[in-house]
Amino acid sequence: MSLPSSDASTAARVRGLFADVIELAQVRLELFTVEARQEMAGLASMAVMGALAVVFVSFGLIFLAIFLTVLLWDTQRLLALGVFTTLFLGGGSVLALLVWQKARQGIRLFGTTRDELRRDQERLRAS
Repeated sequence: MSLPSSDASTAARVRGLFADVIELAQVRLELFTVEARQEMAGLASMAVMGALAVVFVSFGLIFLAIFLTVLLWDTQRLLALGVFTTLFLGGGSVLALLVWQKARQGIRLFGTTRDELRRDQERLRAS
C-alpha cells in the first residue's frame, strides 16, 4: 500500500516543480516585457531630444558663422570662412568617430533580465 502513496507524492512533487517552473518563466517574461517597454520609452525620448538638440545647435552654429562672417566681411572674410569650415568639419568628424566607437561597443539591452535568468540557472544547477 505504500507504493501508491509514494507515486502520489512523487506526482505531486513533479506537478509542484512544473508549476514553479511555469511561474518562474512567467515572472521572467513579465520582467522582460517591463524592461522592454522602459528601454523603448527611453530610446524614443532620447531620439526626439537628440534630434531637436542637433537641429537647434546646427541652426545656432550656422547663424553664428554667418554673423561673424558678415561682421568680418571687409577685413578677414576668407579667414572667417576657413575657420568655420574647419570647425564644422572637425566637429563632425570627431562626432562621427565617437558614434562609430559607441556602435562597436554595442548596447547591453535587457541586462536585468539576463542577470536574473543567469541567477535562476545557477540556483537550478546547485539544487
